[in-house]
Amino acid sequence: MTNLRAYLACIFIVFAWSGWITISRYGVHTALQPADITLIRYITALLCVSPLVVRHRWARFKLHQYLIMALGIGCPYTMVSFYGLRILKAAHAGVLVNGMLPVLGAVAAWFILRQRISVVRYGAIGLIFLANFIMAGGDTFSADHTLGILLLLSAAVCYTAHMIAVRLWHFEWRDVLVAVPVVNTLLFLPLWFVFPTALFEADLREILIQAGYQGIVVNIVALMFSTYAIARLGTITVSIFMSFVPVGTALLAWLLLGETLNTWEFCGIIGCSAGLFIYTSSQIWENRKRTLQ
Repeated sequence: MTNLRAYLACIFIVFAWSGWITISRYGVHTALQPADITLIRYITALLCVSPLVVRHRWARFKLHQYLIMALGIGCPYTMVSFYGLRILKAAHAGVLVNGMLPVLGAVAAWFILRQRISVVRYGAIGLIFLANFIMAGGDTFSADHTLGILLLLSAAVCYTAHMIAVRLWHFEWRDVLVAVPVVNTLLFLPLWFVFPTALFEADLREILIQAGYQGIVVNIVALMFSTYAIARLGTITVSIFMSFVPVGTALLAWLLLGETLNTWEFCGIIGCSAGLFIYTSSQIWENRKRTLQ
């Protein structure tokens, strides 16, 4: 039952992050600047969890542990993502950030967590990685997009660091829920004055959209589910599900916006689905075999 809840949490995360990429892409093309959206995100989250801040047991973890965990999904991650989304489309951003997570997660888990998986599951990771880049199409990797690619790959590295920190130091969802907005608000608020801003010229509706989705849906609900899933399934399995964000983005655009899927996107969806099926089937079989021994 615990694993079922964790898998359901992963499914929610896929849709939440698919929506996040779309909302963020929309936000960076309004009057709001990347620094504005980042500040809105963490101020909103901090206001929501403020009753828990005083009661939180801050002594449980060391300062560097809080910093790596919180900044991995914090202002460095959002800033490079938002500036990257100014250059590349939402679907391409999903591929570069989330499509890279299984590879980065597997490498980090191998060297840092000493987490080993079977050859079959490594093959499934390779298939998902390939399928994501098929979805992106060749025009994503043109010279004009070099800066955007580097920014979004940096975001993938940041998020991998967050996942590894959660797993390595045994952060619980309550710790993440409180520490992420506190750390990022304290560190980013002074920096906000340095970056370009149009917060006071932006439309109130645009601010509320970003506050609701960035600050509550993603930084509270999705982050809570993500931490829960990482603790129970591991970084590699969660990163496998996160690699489905480009698929979720494409499907949501098809269902809600009427955008048709091209041949490459359709092939990518099939490849990702096959890779996820192979990975989860292998994991279930290995767990069953281990139980019988």
